[in-house]
Amino acid sequence: MHPNPPFPSQAQSTPGVSSQMDPRPDYGEATYRGSGRLAGKKAVITGGDSGIGRAVAIAYAREGADLLISYLNEHDDAHEVKDLIEKEGRKAVLLAGDLQSPGHCRFVIQHAVDVLGGIDILVNNAAHQATFKDIDEISDEEWEKTFKTNIHAMFYLAKAAIPHMKPGSAIINTASVNSDMPNPILLAYATTKGAIQNFTGGLAQLLAKKGIRVNAVAPGPIWTPLIPSTMPEKAVSHFGGQVPMKRPGQPAELATAYVMLADPLSSYTSGTTVAVTGGKPFI
Repeated sequence: MHPNPPFPSQAQSTPGVSSQMDPRPDYGEATYRGSGRLAGKKAVITGGDSGIGRAVAIAYAREGADLLISYLNEHDDAHEVKDLIEKEGRKAVLLAGDLQSPGHCRFVIQHAVDVLGGIDILVNNAAHQATFKDIDEISDEEWEKTFKTNIHAMFYLAKAAIPHMKPGSAIINTASVNSDMPNPILLAYATTKGAIQNFTGGLAQLLAKKGIRVNAVAPGPIWTPLIPSTMPEKAVSHFGGQVPMKRPGQPAELATAYVMLADPLSSYTSGTTVAVTGGKPFI
């Protein structure tokens, strides 16, 4: 049912687009069936134009949520997602911009409140990664960009959103198997993912008294535009072959984890990390 490596040789410039990938990622367009689990909810998804965020956006819309999709500059991908959300009869708002800016993070939240009428779910999913074989190859600027995008933005977004969130709301952060099992060629990225897991656990405890739940999802190798745009072509060709299922996961295969963590029925689930790894134990 799902593509297995080896994949055709391919490379893209960062951050990559879905339309140039071979095979094209499965975002659940033809397979995800909603059942009203998020009816009437208002959600913000960062990095919602492609990859994991796109699959989550489709699932949330089919579960009844209205959405604001924050993205960097991938306008074609973003408008494809907007069309898919609106096809479900849900509101879709697009907002381009760089989450490295604290001011833009705050604007994302305020704009969501203004146009959606509130915020019940915040999915912190946008990320930057790059591969380096030696620490000497990592510039100061690259290190800072990774932290600003991957973890600093989560703090600014969450801090801005929490005053607008009612009891029963949820914050879901995208961590990684790199949180506990860092890949050395992804030193900066893996370090931020470890920080995200700790941020999730600490924030969950801080917000328990407010009735706001905070959890994380830790994906294993997932077939998204980030892969051909940030990894060597040889690694892309064999991507995902190292896990027990011998293939990368498709974005659609993660969407159910994000739905479960956003569902009000998961009211006792907070401070946890749900691993979606293709059979590889997450310790």
